[in-house]
Amino acid sequence: MANPRIRINIPKKPAELIGLAKRVNDKHLADGDSSPLKLLQKNAWSEVGPITQICLKAHEDAEALSRQAEELYRKRDALLGQIDAAVKASRDVLTGIYRDEPKALGNWGFEVDDTPPKPKTKTNPA
Repeated sequence: MANPRIRINIPKKPAELIGLAKRVNDKHLADGDSSPLKLLQKNAWSEVGPITQICLKAHEDAEALSRQAEELYRKRDALLGQIDAAVKASRDVLTGIYRDEPKALGNWGFEVDDTPPKPKTKTNPA
């Protein structure tokens, strides 16, 4: 009888699951006709083995693109500071020029909201 305390953990992370699948398939192929996994009719390794390679390639490509995206976000964020400062400075100058008609800033692409702000409600601490 099998030990009920023993668990065989299946990885949740894609890279680890793909790695385990590759090791299982490698052992299955090494054992050849004597592999007990030849008994599998559904999800047979003759079908899943090649899919594992495709999945690994897709995972590696996705990870590379993820790293590239992170680099691009860092580059973007480094440039945003100067853009933000220029937009705010432009808003301030235009607000001074069009003091009597602030909606004119809409001609410059700014969103002008002239609705009165909602009054803040006091919350009673319980």
